[in-house]
Amino acid sequence: MVYTISGIRFPVLPSLHSSTLRCDRRASSHSFFLNKNSSSFSPTSLYAKFSRDSETKSSTIAESDKVLIPEDRDNSVSLTDQLENPDITSEDAQNLEDLTMKGGNKYNLDEAANSYSEVEDGKGSVISSSLVDVNTDTQAVKTSVQSDKKVKVDKPKIIPPPSTGQKIYEIDPLLQAHRQHLDFRYGQYKRIREEIDKYEGGLDAFSRGYEKLGFTRSATGITYREWAPGAKSAALVGDFNNWNPNADVMTKDDFGVWEIFLPNNADGSPPIPHGSRVKIHMDTPSGIKDSIPAWIKFSVQAPGEIPYNGIYYDPPEEEKYVFKQPQPKRPQSIRIYESHIGMSSPEPKINTYANFRDDVLPRIKKLGYNAVQIMAIQEHSYYASFGYHVTNFFAPSSRFGTPEDLKSLIDRAHELGLLVLMDIVHSHASNNTLDGLNMFDGTDGHYFHPGSRGYHWMWDSRLFNYGSWEVLRYLLSNARWWLDEYKFDGFRFDGVTSMMYTHHGLQVTFTGNYNEYFGLATDVEAVVYMMLVNDLIHGLFPEAVSIGEDVSGMPTFCLPTQDGGIGFNYRLHMAVADKWIELLKKQDEDWRMGDIVHTLTNRRWLEKCVVYAESHDQALVGDKTLAFWLMDKDMYDFMALDRPSTPLIDRGIALHKMIRLITMGLGGEGYLNFIGNEFGHPEWIDFPRGEQHLPNGKIVPGNNNSYDKCRRRFDLGDAEYLRYHGMQEFDRAMQHLEERYGFMTSEHQYISRKNEGDRVIIFERDNLVFVFNFHWTNSYSDYRVGCLKPGKYKIALDSDDTLFGGFNRLNHTAEYFTPEGWYDDRPRSFLVYAPCRTAVVYALADGVESEPIELSVGVESEPIDLSVEVESEPIQQSVEVESETIQQSLEVEP
Repeated sequence: MVYTISGIRFPVLPSLHSSTLRCDRRASSHSFFLNKNSSSFSPTSLYAKFSRDSETKSSTIAESDKVLIPEDRDNSVSLTDQLENPDITSEDAQNLEDLTMKGGNKYNLDEAANSYSEVEDGKGSVISSSLVDVNTDTQAVKTSVQSDKKVKVDKPKIIPPPSTGQKIYEIDPLLQAHRQHLDFRYGQYKRIREEIDKYEGGLDAFSRGYEKLGFTRSATGITYREWAPGAKSAALVGDFNNWNPNADVMTKDDFGVWEIFLPNNADGSPPIPHGSRVKIHMDTPSGIKDSIPAWIKFSVQAPGEIPYNGIYYDPPEEEKYVFKQPQPKRPQSIRIYESHIGMSSPEPKINTYANFRDDVLPRIKKLGYNAVQIMAIQEHSYYASFGYHVTNFFAPSSRFGTPEDLKSLIDRAHELGLLVLMDIVHSHASNNTLDGLNMFDGTDGHYFHPGSRGYHWMWDSRLFNYGSWEVLRYLLSNARWWLDEYKFDGFRFDGVTSMMYTHHGLQVTFTGNYNEYFGLATDVEAVVYMMLVNDLIHGLFPEAVSIGEDVSGMPTFCLPTQDGGIGFNYRLHMAVADKWIELLKKQDEDWRMGDIVHTLTNRRWLEKCVVYAESHDQALVGDKTLAFWLMDKDMYDFMALDRPSTPLIDRGIALHKMIRLITMGLGGEGYLNFIGNEFGHPEWIDFPRGEQHLPNGKIVPGNNNSYDKCRRRFDLGDAEYLRYHGMQEFDRAMQHLEERYGFMTSEHQYISRKNEGDRVIIFERDNLVFVFNFHWTNSYSDYRVGCLKPGKYKIALDSDDTLFGGFNRLNHTAEYFTPEGWYDDRPRSFLVYAPCRTAVVYALADGVESEPIELSVGVESEPIDLSVEVESEPIQQSVEVESETIQQSLEVEP
């Protein structure tokens, strides 16, 4: 008998701890998958052999079947101890002095212009350097040989070595006052990079820990390795040996790595069947425990059971998904559709990768987004954690399907031209000791800081020790794994503010004072880790996107590591969503146009932002979406077009559209929307949960494990007889407008009016002029709008269009001409009618197609040629954050 869930077979097992001999393994094995003959393969693992002789400066890369062990070492000292307390010779001391960055050579301004590049010599081979990592995998160098034709060699991708890190002082002279801290930070970063080069063969090899640790398959059998220095003894157990802890005992090396090799069965089949359950049985300082391997690639929860089980995942070649589509290039401006697989169905259930692929991806494409960001990919035992309490970092969540299903989803997204970003969690981990990393080897300080420093009191989770060598290997390999194996196009790093500060941003208000960023409260080890992971991402995957969730406004956050920055492509502009919630709690009369503009434009020069009016944070229980703040309970009864509207509904729909458009227009170089919010999804998100009894005796009520509010009612946005449809169509038109004009990344930006009396905001982006009238009653005839570029303007987007649930007060065939004459510091102007609570975008028609934006399902296959005229005097964006305190709330994990 078997139980089946999501295509996985759960056998009814005999006693899990019955003794069996090794020769009985095959007879007693149980697989979670249909057993098929699998072809064996031998992954190539490159590891560095090194000498502790101080005169040896280079590493030799060699294949090895053993865990890295240095020659001429003291066997009583671990690798991590040696790295933390190296023997310093006179030459080494000189190198360390160089890291202080004092009195260095003059920085070449062009050195970091192309921080992440591809390098080859004239013969097509890699330029040798002790600090340059060469990607040696099969994707790095592809050679095509044909008779009588030249050999074509693709340029290998490299991770550039650290530079001087001094350009940040040219970009922001205010950083000079904190040079000691920043130079120390960059020196620590260079030291780690050099030690990785010396002892591990470079960042490329170091980030492929999954080729050595965990389960690896060769032609002769399976090797399993696990770093668990605190364990006294260890054995591999599972269905394959009837969970006998005495059958497959592991041995431990000097670095705390346990290892066992299982030879193939007599008939050549693998000793552990694909799909069978496995765990590591350990005697630890905290007692005997069975743990899911830390590097496990898949884990499942059997029906009726609470703990998860690690799954040996090695499908036969014919069952492995083969990617067919190339990964899209990174767009100039990114428009992200934030989503969650499980809650993406209109039905009250957990949705699947396959359904998301077939039903939701085409919807995202049709709406005009060019990237999908997926939450809760890494396995998490507690569904209601929204995926933020990760238990198995290398395993895609089995709730939604198999790893092959996820690969198929990503490949389909690439076929549609969509980037796929992963919401990755490296800021903390679940405190679950049964399924996760917490107390893995029985000690408190294994992967995490020991004591209170390793515990996040608000999130009830564990905090990584980014100064640990093996933790760096684990996390860097984890990022590499998702990009390599699953072809993700980048990451949104969660909880970065918590990582960067020892106070984790809790009960702290960031005012923009630089002393808040560069002091004893800064966790330099965590910042260095982020520099390393961005080096890895951008060096080996040049088109990949890295986005950091930072509420603090940390300077240098989105500058290249070569320049001394942390290396992210984008920062999430989190203050904007907080500002909208703040305003929605006030009366319209109390809104200030200058306050809105300041919040949207208050970002650091040369550091890109992804902005949003609302994300998943605002949709959770205890908060409200913008639509619910605006319309509240009227949404239940007055959203049908065959019923009369109410003033609250009219106001809500109008402001919902205006808020989203001005946020996209002024707030950043990228835009994000959470699934369903494009049409004003009603109510909140509430994951299924039961009643909880706390240790203090308090009872937290549940929702009877209901999925009713853990789904997305796409049917509401698609129903043409509901007002939700107009809101959805406006969001769709807004995305296609940006696709056509690329205004988010246009260098021409000028805010010509923010009139508090009229409640009007006017600004220019590229060939567009945006006019927002936030007044609740006043409409303005012959309202003069200043502009830079001469010619004829036409309406490109009108929030008052009946298609978008408006009142159709504008003539869309009208043409607007620009007589000479200064107005609002602009050399030309034109006259418009500006209805109350309306946003209108006027496009320069000369030289630009005047037809309405095509809202077709498909998006043009060829990129749109957006010729951007750079404003001769661009807006001066202050490097220093305004001194006024901006109340920003740190995201609180569910």
